[in-house]
This record gives sequence, C-alpha cells and structure tokens, in this order.
Amino acid sequence: MKYYTMAVVVDQHREFKPFCRSLRCRLQSYTHLEYSNCEIDQNDLVNSLREAFEVASIHRSFSTPCLSLVEEVDNKPRIKIVVGDGSTRLHGVIVEAAKALASGVDPVPVSSGLGGAYILRNENGVNVAVAKPIDEEPFACNNPKGFVGRLVGQPGMRRSVRIGETGIRELAAYLLDYGGFAGVPPTALVEISHVGFHVNSSVGISTAPCKIASLQSFVEHDCDAGELGPSSFSVASVHRVGILDIRLLNLDRHAGNLLVKKKQRHDNCNVGGVELVPIDHGLCLPEWLDDPYFEWLHWPQASVPFSETELEYIANLDPFKDAELLTTELPAIREASIRILILCTIFLKKAVAFGLCLADIGEMMTRGFGSGEETLSALENLCARAMGNVPIIISGEHETKLENGDPEMFQFEGESKDGHSKEVLDPQLQETLEILKPPKVPKFPCPTTGSKTTARLSRTEIDKNRYNDDNNDMFLKSSNHGSLIKSKSFSVQNLQSESGAILFGEMSKEEWELFLNSFEKLLPEALEKTRCVGGPKLQRMGTSCKF
Repeated sequence: MKYYTMAVVVDQHREFKPFCRSLRCRLQSYTHLEYSNCEIDQNDLVNSLREAFEVASIHRSFSTPCLSLVEEVDNKPRIKIVVGDGSTRLHGVIVEAAKALASGVDPVPVSSGLGGAYILRNENGVNVAVAKPIDEEPFACNNPKGFVGRLVGQPGMRRSVRIGETGIRELAAYLLDYGGFAGVPPTALVEISHVGFHVNSSVGISTAPCKIASLQSFVEHDCDAGELGPSSFSVASVHRVGILDIRLLNLDRHAGNLLVKKKQRHDNCNVGGVELVPIDHGLCLPEWLDDPYFEWLHWPQASVPFSETELEYIANLDPFKDAELLTTELPAIREASIRILILCTIFLKKAVAFGLCLADIGEMMTRGFGSGEETLSALENLCARAMGNVPIIISGEHETKLENGDPEMFQFEGESKDGHSKEVLDPQLQETLEILKPPKVPKFPCPTTGSKTTARLSRTEIDKNRYNDDNNDMFLKSSNHGSLIKSKSFSVQNLQSESGAILFGEMSKEEWELFLNSFEKLLPEALEKTRCVGGPKLQRMGTSCKF
C-alpha cells in the first residue's frame, strides 16, 4: 500500500477533506498474463492488480477487456458543512479541526451529560469545537451512555422535542441571535466522515461511514454559572440571555449551560468582570407549549427594568421574518416549532411594551405547582382562551391532516395507554425513564365561547365524528373562507385539572391567523393583570442538573 502526503483542502462545496494525488490511469490487457503472476493476495484487489502489472510483460490488445488501476477508496476523516456556513470564524475552526483529524488527532469524548459529545482539537492539541452527533442523543440508537431504546423522530427527553432534532435547534438559536446579542457561539450542522465516534454494536443498524452532527465553536471559560452564583453577573448579561430564552421557549436553561468567561485574564469575578455565554439549545423551540425552565428567573437581575438598548433590540424583532429565516435556512424544522417562535416573540414584544420586566414575563410562561398538582401557566391559559374563539376550518389541506391522524402525538410499540413503557431495551433505563419521562400529553380542550347551540367537542372527538351525519347541524358555511368551519368549544376547567398541551402544528393557515388575532386582543388584559399584582415575587426554586 502506497501512502501519499496529505493536506486538507477546501473545495467549492465547502467540504474539508484530506488531499490525495490521483494515480495515473493505466489501461492494460491481461491477455498474456501468466497464471503464476496472478497468485497474489486476493484480500487487496488493487494491490494485487498493481503487482501483477509490475511483474508481468503485458502487451496492449484491442480484442480483450482492459483493467483500470482504481484509486484507493477515500476513507480519510473529513468535515463537510451541511447548513450554517455564514461565520468566517466557524469556517476557520472547521478547517483546523479537519486538519487535525486528518493528522490523526482523535476527538475527545465529553464525560458529562446524557448524550454523546466530542471535543475537536487542532494539530497543537488546543480545543477548537464541540460536536454532537444526532444519533448519540439521549435514547437514540448510538447513545454512548446506555440511554437507548427509541428511534430518530420519536419523542426525546422532553416529549415536545424529537430525537435527532436537537442539532437543528442548536443552529436555530445561533441564527436567531442577531449580531451575537446573547453571545451564542457560532454553530453549524456538519457531516463528519470516517471519525471514531461511538457506535453501539448491539443495535441492528448498519454503521454509516459518516455522521450528521451539530458543531459549535469551543468557548474557553473559567466555570459555569452554577459554580459561581448570580451575584457576579451584570444585569445586561442576564437580560440578554433571558430575552433569547423567552423567544425560543427554552426548556433547559439551567446554570450548567451558562458558561462564565472572564473579560480579562487577571480579572476577579466581580460584577461586570465576567460575561455569560449561553450554550446547549437543543431543547428550545418545542413543538407545543411546554413548561420552560429559566435558571435566571429568581435572580435579582431579572427584576430590573430593561435598558434602552434592550428595548430597542426587542422592538426591532420581527417574528415573521424570524420564521422566514428558519424556513429558508432550516427547512427540516417543523412548522409547529416555528409557530412557537412567532407566538413567544409576539408575547415578548407586547409584554415589554407594557412595562413588564424579565422576571414578570418568565413567570407568565412558567407553570405553577401547588397542592401536589401542576397548573397551567398564564400564557397557556391565555392561548387556550384564544383558541376557544377560533373555529376549526375544514379545508382540503386540514381534512388530510385529520384523516392521517397526528404523527406527533403517538404511542410507542410496547407502551401502555398511560405513556409508560412496558419494556425498555436497556435495563439501565427503567428507573431513569420513570424520572425523565413526563406524562403522555393529550390534546386537551379549549375554553367555551359562550355559544348555546355548539356542542363541547375536543379535536379528538371531532376526528371520530367528522363524518357523522348527526353532527351536520354543527357545521356552518363561512363566506369569508369558503370552507366548512366548526366551533372548538370546551371547558377551560378541564385545562386546569389535566396534564396537556396547547398544539399549534395541527392548525391550518387560516386557523393560525385567526388564533394570533384573538391572542393579541386578549393579551393586554392578561398583561395588565400581571402588572397590577403587587407584593414581593415568589422565587421559583429549581436545580442545576446538567442534562
């Protein structure tokens, strides 16, 4: 086997791979090839043919087939950007990492967390990036820490975020952090080939030569927020992270994914001497209104009014341009998640214009807990009321959705009706699942509209009865939409008593627009109620578990 000097090159398709000089193609006839010359190791066909051609005296023949010495299969490590190459800084990081991989510098597995993550180094051994393969997420097939048992596309640690889709959310957070306002490190989705990432041999899935992963620039830091405490953080740094978390409905903003970096090497960790760097955004932009976790919610900085700079930044946010950006750059992201972004950005802009502080807004988005029961957040109740004012528009597109059912709210094989798995592939998961897996989320009803002639029907009941002739009197002809509409009316008391979710992904375009109009009309009343509430704020206690 001949080896050639390697280098890393960047081609026009933004692919980083080792460079190999092509072998000259030699076409030769095997008419006069003696049998003795062919008795060469058949385990390597390319080498065998090369040796045969070198030791035999072969003449050109036009009447016999010709063989070409084929170049060795390219199995050198390489990194190819799939989405997100806008950052010059990240481009340089990927070049460094690709060179190091080609030179034999292996990635270093990260021991913390439940998913697979790897630190990529340059040729000098300096950390330059962090890669997270999508098939090594918690519960995915190649998870290196034993948390397996589900397939890509099924619900993950939070049921509103599917396995294999945290990487696109990492990139979405970076794309939406305009001008680096919150400080999200440059991120991209990449394809990394021929690198020794983890593969579970017990999983009956063929090993691919490449993996899709999120890749983020490594941030040199001194500690995380959990090690230092909030007293050293400036109001501006907390506000900027909080604004991003609210826009994205971040379900996992714990102290462990807020890195603390000293502004100057010899600075003390005094107020203003450090900056916060938010990472790990894989559990943002859920597919329905879920319960977020904001570590900063009970920090004193969250109760300080927004500055003029922050107010200007929020006022310039355009939720519909944000949605267009994600649709263009990340076509794989689901419409339900994009609608969450639109809703939360509208909510943030209206709340800030009403004079609410970061803590007030976070409290309205967070579910309460009392008397041993979880209660819906103010935002969820508000959305439920708004949905109660929206008819279901039975159009051709929506009818197809109803017939096909909701693939997002499904039950696994071997899963009981209460949402708990009867059998877990890895015994180590049995106890963990009981802790991590939230209750199965039903499609719950919206509040009553006050109509005396409209029956109380949930979406599930509508699915069962949409062709029932007995319900024909409940359909109304709409002159505005030219479609059949049906009232979505049911009791808001049921919302308070059962675990559920507000779903936007099932709505047709017309329903979504009507919902947003209704939501914006009801919002001032809810904001005024929050603003008028006096007295000290209750701290929301929580943990800083590193998931």
